[in-house]
Amino acid sequence: MNSQPESHQSLLSFPFIFAILGLVWYLFLWTVGLLGCRTGRRRYRMRPRSPLATAPPNSVHGVSILRPLKGLDANLYENLESTFTQEYPNFEIILSVADEQDQALPVARELISKYPSINSRIIIGEEVVGVNPKVNNLIRSYHEATHDILWVIDSGVSVAPGTLARSVDLLEPSTQTNLPKRRVALVHHVPFASCSRREAFLNTNHAKMYLAINAASIESCVVGKSNLYRRSDLERVNGSLKPRVHMVSENDQDCTHGLAAFGKFLAEDNMIASALWHELDLRHDLSCDVAHNVIGKMSLSDYVWRRVRWIRVRKHMVLAATILEPLTENLIASSIAAASFRYLFGIPIWLFLVIHHAAWLWVDLDVYESLAGHPLPADRRWQFISAWCLRELLALPIWFLAMLGNEVIWRGKKYEVLRAGEVKRTSGDGIRRGLFTRWRQKDIDYQPLLSNHSDT
Repeated sequence: MNSQPESHQSLLSFPFIFAILGLVWYLFLWTVGLLGCRTGRRRYRMRPRSPLATAPPNSVHGVSILRPLKGLDANLYENLESTFTQEYPNFEIILSVADEQDQALPVARELISKYPSINSRIIIGEEVVGVNPKVNNLIRSYHEATHDILWVIDSGVSVAPGTLARSVDLLEPSTQTNLPKRRVALVHHVPFASCSRREAFLNTNHAKMYLAINAASIESCVVGKSNLYRRSDLERVNGSLKPRVHMVSENDQDCTHGLAAFGKFLAEDNMIASALWHELDLRHDLSCDVAHNVIGKMSLSDYVWRRVRWIRVRKHMVLAATILEPLTENLIASSIAAASFRYLFGIPIWLFLVIHHAAWLWVDLDVYESLAGHPLPADRRWQFISAWCLRELLALPIWFLAMLGNEVIWRGKKYEVLRAGEVKRTSGDGIRRGLFTRWRQKDIDYQPLLSNHSDT
């Protein structure tokens, strides 16, 4: 008589519930991963030429390309030149530096001389509106730009010649067919790194999740290395992420709007995208182009602390997602799934793990090849796989390290991350001591508005 209750009780035991939850979570992760893989195949393996590339200049929307510069980034000349060679008939380029002694200035001047037919100029001197040096560097360019459409692109990024035309196609569609329900306010490009350690993160797991989230379009998810948006839209948001009402209140008039409102955030790119999404109820779209990010040589220390910085900023913006992040990582997810499959189906753990890691690596490599536009070269295959394995092993230790603190170092300056992703400058020499120590600080104090002139 007690057999049925005992059987029912065994079905509700903790191991059984754990196994079912582990199985459901594992299937969910594979759904996300395969969606990212499919999106990569469909969007990036074919990059058609836009008709805007050969259109008359007066028939297309003008674009102001804003490139903030600081120092000699790896591949700087080629990165900047890629914007001078865009196949688009109506654009201007504004290169900005905070310091008139900046080493990037000779490179910028050489390119302006090389392409005299391109409407381009240099702005020297920042305007301090917050703690974010990139925003401070961009403020004057933002206000002086001729056109409403702005393309903000980091100095460490190069792009293909057809990128601008294809991006404007998405931001300003020429036909009314197949339009999304909500207007596209921002077009972004998935980062594609060339450093082996960052390749194993940005071009695989990160890209896979990035593509999947944007394909589902359920929430804002933007990395700001290369973004197009309208200044008129940005002037309507203030970073509060609260939906805008039709009538502007008196309190709202006291708020800072536009780019200056995001100077208090370290991840201004993500906040701008979120503000356009939540405050204006507009949407984003991914171009079929990538933002090539040439890193150069990166030490293990540089890689670890860069990841730590991202996680520490993110945990103050999306805490729940950051807490769940370890469960999305390969080793933890596969361990949970192996235990679940062993309990439910009797599959040996070692056999499951061998099949899982091979399949996981295959999907990551497929995403890489979609973004790269070519297979991984044979002579770099084992180097890539070793970096991929190191990335998987370091994921959990990096996460713990990031969750234990709130300070980050960016471009030699130390910041404390506050609520909602805001930051404040903190005292210190900007040097990491102890485990993974290779940070150096070149300049402690932030110099406001070193000069106030344009170089045309």
